[in-house]
Amino acid sequence: MKKGKIIGSFAEAVRDIKDGSTIIVGGFGICGIPEKLILALRDQGAKDLTIVSNNCGTDDWGLGLLMANQQIKKMVASYVGGNKIFEQQFISGELDVELVPQGTLAERIRAGGAGIPGFYTATGVGTMVAEGKEHKVFDGRTYILERGIVGDFALVKAWKGDPLGNLVFRKTARNFNPLAAMAGKITIAEVEEIVEIGELDPDEIHTPSIYVQRILLGTNYEKRIECRTVFTA
Repeated sequence: MKKGKIIGSFAEAVRDIKDGSTIIVGGFGICGIPEKLILALRDQGAKDLTIVSNNCGTDDWGLGLLMANQQIKKMVASYVGGNKIFEQQFISGELDVELVPQGTLAERIRAGGAGIPGFYTATGVGTMVAEGKEHKVFDGRTYILERGIVGDFALVKAWKGDPLGNLVFRKTARNFNPLAAMAGKITIAEVEEIVEIGELDPDEIHTPSIYVQRILLGTNYEKRIECRTVFTA
């Protein structure tokens, strides 16, 4: 197998992430998160990070590990969930939080990846979300200007990939990952399987290689369940 963009270790993959970097992270809750890259970044220790992601994981998994290690300075997210560390750091003033409606966050990341600096949306008009933002009326309806988001890095998790960096995501783990992959200046992808170049059907590829700079093979994924619901008849 050709090496292509394959990186030998997770430590090597995140080595150049510096203090103060903006990082876009794929995943929804703890589904489809780049868990090995997050662990490597925790061990690497970069501080004062701005993290853009749908949420911040749980107290003991996902991005919650970076928060517990006091590596995150600002969180741009849609949902904070039941993460107690997030709550504590926000209340104490240690953490800057920008809450963004979920659809708006997805579009801000997509826009950043597409080279679109901003767009207008009606979501958030008349709420705190609209404070300090430009308002414009189209066809009698008010919209607010939202800025596209570009990360210094993007960390994503895929099901399959090839040495060129073409990626395939599996079912709901697709979530924010393709958007995040587009919007990173340097995108690092961890995958469960690396196949030979040409083995992926072009029609199956969700993220083409042009968006991916580094790819790694991960093993022994835990695939935790964030909130287990048990039904008793």
